[in-house]
Order: sequence, then C-alpha cells, then structure tokens
Amino acid sequence: MKLKLRIWRQADADTDGAMVSYILDDVSPDMSFLEMLDVLNEKLTGEGEDPVAFDHDCREGICGACSLVIDGQPHGPNAATTTCQLHMRHYADGDTIDIEPWRAKAFPVIKDLVVDREAFDKIIAAGGYISAPTGTAPDAHAQLVPKADADAAFAAAACIGCGACVAACPNGSGMLFMASKVAHLGLVPQGQPERHTRVIGMVQEHDEAGFGGCTNTGECAVACPKEIGLDVIGQLNRDFRKAVSGRR
Repeated sequence: MKLKLRIWRQADADTDGAMVSYILDDVSPDMSFLEMLDVLNEKLTGEGEDPVAFDHDCREGICGACSLVIDGQPHGPNAATTTCQLHMRHYADGDTIDIEPWRAKAFPVIKDLVVDREAFDKIIAAGGYISAPTGTAPDAHAQLVPKADADAAFAAAACIGCGACVAACPNGSGMLFMASKVAHLGLVPQGQPERHTRVIGMVQEHDEAGFGGCTNTGECAVACPKEIGLDVIGQLNRDFRKAVSGRR
C-alpha cells in the first residue's frame, strides 16, 4: 500500500509544533501500526532527517505506552485495541492518516508524539497503594471476597494507564484512570485501611495536575482499550462523598 501520513512534529516542549506530511510506499497489510512507523523512521534516518519520536514498549497491548491519536481517535479506529495491536490491514491503498500525540493540559508534549504522563504517577503515589501486610500467599478461601466484588475489582484493575481516556475527554479529565485505581483497591479487604484517605489524596492530586473535571460525556469509556466502564467513576464519587463527610 501507499499511504500519506500527516504526523505532528514538535522539536521540544518549548517549540511550536505542526503537522508534517510524509509519503510511505510498500506498506504491508500485515504490519502493525508501530511497525509501519518503524519503517517510516528507517526511511527518514536514511535520508538524514530526524526520525519521529513515539512511545512504545511491550507491543502486546499490556504496558499502555503506545499513546497515539489516530485520525482523531485515541489508539485508532478499533474498539478495545491499543495502537500496537492495530494492523495496517484496516487501511486501504492511498489512505491519508493523521497521527497526533495525546492532547491534554496535564500531558505536555516532550517531542513529536511523546507526552509527559508523570501526572499519572503522581496520582498513584497519592493513594494507589495498600499498607496491609500480605506476607506469603494466603489460602484461596482464607479471606472471602464476594464474587461480584472480585469480578468488579479485576475489571477495574485491567486499566493499563495509557491515558486514552484523557485524550478522548473534551475536558482532559483523568477520572476514568483514577477511578479504576480507586475502585479495584476499594473493593478488596486489603484496600480498606486507606479507602477514604486514598480517594481524597488522589482527587486532590488529579486536580492539582491540571486534569479537567468529569462531565459524564462517556468518551473515556469508549476510547478505553480495556473497556473499563463508567461505573468505576460512580464508585469513586460515592467513596469521595463518604470520605469528605467523614472529615466534617
């Protein structure tokens, strides 16, 4: 296939960026999206140009590093798919593809398609942990957890922290990410000691980092490659109200 790629190029955080067009020939439909970018970078390097900077790591849909907005959609057009799992067979010869970084106040661009997601780390540090000692692995039935709670906790824990929810939200909110961390820890016995301090600390850090407020547009859940639902935000709001009322 022959493709036209329109890619956001930005030298550094202090420089204005712009979309730059490239023509790439002989793209195999069996390539992943990131492999296609690798081929582009080999071409640019061979021509003495600066390759396109983009984040990647496991390339298995696990780490959440592949943070690209493709044709206006975080991670591209396929539901429940990360950028590294997207393949070029979903495109046709002659297509034009726009590739941009996450767009959010809390995610400043470092270079090209790479953004600084340190704000997520700060949210986790503000409460995404448990202090209850676990020791060696307990027997399976030593501490009973209702199946509904266990299932909900596992579903929330599937969050890979990619930031697609932030990029998709018109307000640049990180509520789905934060709520998934609050929910999966708050639903298990080991997470109870910090349940209220956790939600207060994480919400405070979220707001201080520059994330926008949640207005329940639902775009975050649509963009989430792990299909985490809005119910976790409802759980966070309930925990937050209880935590705040308990302080009064």
